[in-house]
Amino acid sequence: MMMISSWKMTFAALGVVVMLIPVQAMSAEWTRETRSGGQITRSVTKDGNIYSGQTSRVGPNGATYTSSSACRDGIIDRCRRSYSATGRNGQIFSGNSVTARGPYRVRSAGVHEGPVRDVRVVRRHWR
Repeated sequence: MMMISSWKMTFAALGVVVMLIPVQAMSAEWTRETRSGGQITRSVTKDGNIYSGQTSRVGPNGATYTSSSACRDGIIDRCRRSYSATGRNGQIFSGNSVTARGPYRVRSAGVHEGPVRDVRVVRRHWR
């Protein structure tokens, strides 16, 4: 009888210890030079089943690109992304998109705006 209760106490103590260990978020960041002479910076974080990231790029001619995204991992992976870019002549591009990827198909939709304020809505469906 004494042996069973000591095992119960050991497992109970192990359960308390596991619950007290904090769950830490993973993160990574890097910067590198591009082949054309620009620079790109990327950071990614993971918190549970949610990944998020930011990307910035500066070209050698002064053009810039910035995007941010977030994805939820699961049976159906869902991602959203937004971006903005400024060309070397001051042209501005921006947009956002959402994607859902399941076991049998991928669906994507987005709104993209060009430098002359032209707006395009894009929908894609892959099987």
